Amino acid sequence: MSLSLLRWVLDPRTSLLARRIRKNRDYEMSPDAAWRLARLRLHPDEAPYRNHGHGPPS
Repeated sequence: MSLSLLRWVLDPRTSLLARRIRKNRDYEMSPDAAWRLARLRLHPDEAPYRNHGHGPPS
């Protein structure tokens, strides 16, 4: 199962908002970045987890 399909199944509201964000920005943003931005707009309490896994290896 692809990551995009899994996101649609688990959280369609966030996925729809991410799609709208990408469309309004003429698709200049990657789908992953748009999904993370949408997730933070809908769930601001998850901000500490935003950069998880995106730092330099330790």
